[in-house]
Amino acid sequence: MARLRSDFWVSAYLRRCGVEGVDAALRKRGSAEAGAVFVKVDHLDGTASLYGPAPQLFLDDSDERRFSPVLQGVMPLDVEERMAREMRFDPDLWLVEVDDRAGRHFLDLATES
Repeated sequence: MARLRSDFWVSAYLRRCGVEGVDAALRKRGSAEAGAVFVKVDHLDGTASLYGPAPQLFLDDSDERRFSPVLQGVMPLDVEERMAREMRFDPDLWLVEVDDRAGRHFLDLATES
């Protein structure tokens, strides 16, 4: 089974956030076919979290996108600095920002099994 293109996945993710009543915006458009997707969650209390692609060892055979926490409950500037480094390394990545006081992100997180 082929993995869903990044542009389709991001479009569906933004729609899902909207359906759930959560504000989300595309901050950086990456490679349509295979750009890595990062999601910044602004908790609206002066903290933010960052989720990125899960390491390969936590992925299964389903080809579903899985995420893992990169930064949790840090200052938003820390997330911005981390993303600046990521963008220097991978200019084809996507960045989506979600604003939710409860910290909801609607991502499939990778788990150790």
